[in-house]
This record gives sequence, structure tokens and C-alpha cells, in this order.
Amino acid sequence: MTRYKCLVLDHDDTVVQSEQTTGYPCLLITLERFRPGATITLAEYARDCHELGFAEMCRRRWHFTPQELEEEFRDWMDYVKTHIPPVFPGIPELIRRQRQEGGLVCVVSHSSVVNITRDYCLHIGLQPDAVYGWDYPEELRKPNPFPLRDIMDKYRLSPEELLVVDDMKLGCAMAAPLGIKIAFAAWGRKDFPDLSREMRSLCDFSFDTPEELGAFLFSDEPPTE
Repeated sequence: MTRYKCLVLDHDDTVVQSEQTTGYPCLLITLERFRPGATITLAEYARDCHELGFAEMCRRRWHFTPQELEEEFRDWMDYVKTHIPPVFPGIPELIRRQRQEGGLVCVVSHSSVVNITRDYCLHIGLQPDAVYGWDYPEELRKPNPFPLRDIMDKYRLSPEELLVVDDMKLGCAMAAPLGIKIAFAAWGRKDFPDLSREMRSLCDFSFDTPEELGAFLFSDEPPTE
């Protein structure tokens, strides 16, 4: 059996390796279009997304207007049509096992539903039970706890039956008000030791590989926080 009835997965840099392959390079293209001469390092990008989220980073750093944010989103959707991020090794097996053991797989992410479902089809061969992505109004996206409340209502689950798996702090901010446990997907932050240290201190559990998370999920041993 699975330890948690519902696994709530982030997508970018938890399931697929997208920061360096799609998110960051696409933003550089958009900056050249909207703010010629402006730039940002990968480390700065990772830190700002961790602390603020993508949209707020764009507003604070470069004062993007609502129109520019909409155009950036369209640029990104075009970019990811031809730049498909690779999946982390071990993730497909973990997700399939969760489903085989009778568990739910839900996604709460800042990616679009169409990209999440494509990646699951291509890399994993199944679809999530529910997806809460960028397509929702900004006020309902992570870190708002709305997706978790909706999952619990829809599937009649208690907070103890969910585990959130995320590589960034917004996932912690979403889970904490509801008393839902969160696991740090450390495999997605290996290049950023400062962010990793912070996440290890914030999360209930930390796993260096998907295989470690799988051993935890499908073990009969009591959890160690």
C-alpha cells in the first residue's frame, strides 16, 4: 500500500527538469523583446521564483504590465511546444506505483494544464487525477491553499491523507495552513545549495532522489520527520 492516499506533485523541477531547459531560456528571449539589455542569471531566476513566484518576479524586477505578462505566457506556450523538458529518472516508476497501489496523483503547478498532461502522457503513460495549473486565476494558484482544499473536498480526504512534494517554498506556504505534510524534492535543487538548505529546514521530509521518496511511500516503517 501507499503511505498517502493522495500524492500532490509540483511539476517543474519536481517531475520534469524544466528550469534550465525551458523556463529560464524562454524568459531571456522575452526580456530581449520587452526589456532589451535587461538580463538575469540562472541563480537569480531560481531564487526569485523560490521567494516570489514567476509572475511577481516579473512585476518587481522589470515592472511587467498585465498585458506583458499575458504576452510572456503566450511566448512560453509557443516555446514549450518545441522544447519538451526531460523527466527526472525514477519519477515515472514512482507515479505509476502510487497509482498501482490505489493512490491518487494530483498536480499543483505553475505550468499550464496542456503541458502537464502532455508530459505525463509522454514520460509516464498516464494522466493525473486532477491538475491545478497556471490556467487558474492567479489568486487561486499556489501558494493559495485552494487546490489542496478542492482536492480534499473532491475526494473526501483529510489533511493526513495528502503529501505535497515540491522543490520550492511556495509549496510550503500552500500546505502549511492546512496542516498537510510536505516533502522536499531535493533532486530538483541540487545546483542551488542555499535553497536546498532552506527547504530542508521548512519541509517535514526531504528526499535526495525519487527512489528515496518511493521507498518512503511504499514502506511499512513509521515515518521519520
